[in-house]
Amino acid sequence: MKIVVLCGGVSPERDVSLSTGAKVASALRESGNMVALVDSAADITGDPEAMFKTGSVGEKAEIGDTAPDIADLLRRRNYFGSGVIDICRSADIVFNAMHGGAGEDGTLQAAFDLLGIKYTGSGSKGCSVSMDKAVTKRIMAPVKGVSMPKGITLNRFDFEGNEQSYADNVIKEVGLPMVIKPAGGGSSVGVSIVRSREEVLPAIELALAYERKAVAEEYIKGREFSVGVLGGRALPPIEIIPKTGFYDYKNKYQSGCTDEICPADITEKAAEEMKEAAVIVHEELGLSAYSRTDFIMAEDGRIFALEANTLPGMTPMSLLPQEAAVVGIDFPALCSIIIKESLSKYDTNFDR
Repeated sequence: MKIVVLCGGVSPERDVSLSTGAKVASALRESGNMVALVDSAADITGDPEAMFKTGSVGEKAEIGDTAPDIADLLRRRNYFGSGVIDICRSADIVFNAMHGGAGEDGTLQAAFDLLGIKYTGSGSKGCSVSMDKAVTKRIMAPVKGVSMPKGITLNRFDFEGNEQSYADNVIKEVGLPMVIKPAGGGSSVGVSIVRSREEVLPAIELALAYERKAVAEEYIKGREFSVGVLGGRALPPIEIIPKTGFYDYKNKYQSGCTDEICPADITEKAAEEMKEAAVIVHEELGLSAYSRTDFIMAEDGRIFALEANTLPGMTPMSLLPQEAAVVGIDFPALCSIIIKESLSKYDTNFDR
């Protein structure tokens, strides 16, 4: 097949996306495909067709311990670099290796739908809903089989000019300790675990610095897990154990910072409960091909879903590939399955 692996972009998760793209492109080439690795924010010069045979633009596989500075890219005010759309049009399918921002929130998906460009992962509606943690909570709240932590939505426009009283009300509504995070971000960028009144205001300011909406929810002390869904079936739960702090940007992407155990050392009943909940989340949010849902198991054994990820990381440190490997799916095979499952949505009445 002729495949564009689209990565990079202009979100705080740019470096993670570049790493995902490099690994996916290598695996797809290994499987015999013609692959062009394309940074969506870079200009393509020369013959685009030659990229499928000889190389890529913007290739990078390293992730730092903090999110990158994307200010210069944002000032360009162009999401796609010159020639990017043309090379995507020429491919049989675009492997969407974007993380965060327009690449994951349904915007890119909607544009590709209008342009007739096939791509991997869920459609624009499912991505839009899942990317917004506040909307996800409202949708999943009444759904049987899934519990989520109680929480409220924060809004920058209500916060500005009313900061301290706003923070006091958040404490009243949610209680301490709590987690405050951007409503649409990923890779734990802008996330704070707040344990005291003095920490609430700075945490709100941090989260709202990334987006106009954020979520404050009760902090549930317990064990962290994640469950991938591939082709409608749940993969084995993986437990995430940061060696220090919580599962933040550094602990997610720096080797040696986190222990990841798969299959997780939990009862079969607990594993099945998580797997069933992951599939319910996947279906209720209208997702397709693959996804990953994060969970917390409280100290009393109750299981809470935290959020859904429509484009799980595919870096050397990522969780979904580790889960797939446990059931005998190596990385090249995983990439091929994602493409196959994604193409199948175009064989039916694809609900965009």
